[in-house]
Amino acid sequence: MSTITDLNYLKIVLETALLTAQEPLTVGQLKKLFTEDVKAALINDILDEIRQNWKGRGVELVKLASGWRFRARAEFTPYLARLTPEKPPRYSRAVMETLAIIAYKQPVTRGDIESIRGVSVSTSVMQTLLERGWIEVIGHKDVPGRPGLYASTHKFLDDLGFNTLRDLPPLAELGTLVLPEQLAANVDEDGEVPLADEAPQNTEQES
Repeated sequence: MSTITDLNYLKIVLETALLTAQEPLTVGQLKKLFTEDVKAALINDILDEIRQNWKGRGVELVKLASGWRFRARAEFTPYLARLTPEKPPRYSRAVMETLAIIAYKQPVTRGDIESIRGVSVSTSVMQTLLERGWIEVIGHKDVPGRPGLYASTHKFLDDLGFNTLRDLPPLAELGTLVLPEQLAANVDEDGEVPLADEAPQNTEQES
């Protein structure tokens, strides 16, 4: 029997690939598992079925910006953390403020970020976010000097467990996820970062 006619076998293959993958897999990548032409719609239907089957268990199938993957449910991460007690990387307030502005105001230039924050953004701050894979340059603004336009990446969404930017919570609710206290104090009632002409300005340089 051809594997394409055995939906249960297709499901097992997809499930196996996702359970053993190190990174999220797109539907296009999953199609390559089969020599037959398995339609994307069928793969999506099976993925939804797998997701339902794993509900209520310690591991869940989720759709992220970069594709589908299995991950431990959030309530079990404290237990798993005891197996690898390494402390997660800690980032400065400047890094987290800059990331929050890029995520919610993108695309933005470095000058835009400085106008909103009211301080100069050091090269090390931008380099940290670029090396982490959370931001990237997607173009250049058509003004003198053609400064780079920064935007968040799929990896940023993956690391936060989101599929699209629409999944990001209102900025005022982002809390300690990526939002430090200083920026939170400048959020308006609608959860927006103040515009450049509303932000306090000074010539302070970050260390």
